[in-house]
Amino acid sequence: MNLALPPQSPEQWFDHLFTAKSARSGGVVRRKVRDMERMVGREVFLAEIRRRGFTAVENAGQVIVFCNAEPVRLITARAQTFSESL
Repeated sequence: MNLALPPQSPEQWFDHLFTAKSARSGGVVRRKVRDMERMVGREVFLAEIRRRGFTAVENAGQVIVFCNAEPVRLITARAQTFSESL
């Protein structure tokens, strides 16, 4: 088993994220929100996503980054009940 050491600085974390094969080819990458917040901080992360012209979404403790400038469309969502909208 190969246990990779986590990046030690925000710059290393971003380098690790954006040099992933999927990111380099304009795909998506996923990371745990707690790791993102611990390693670089939410505001720094969001600023870097904006700077690159990418989009990120968050759900269930994960952040997904679309490593391209294409629009993101939500094609389905669970139905919202009247009491949830209040």
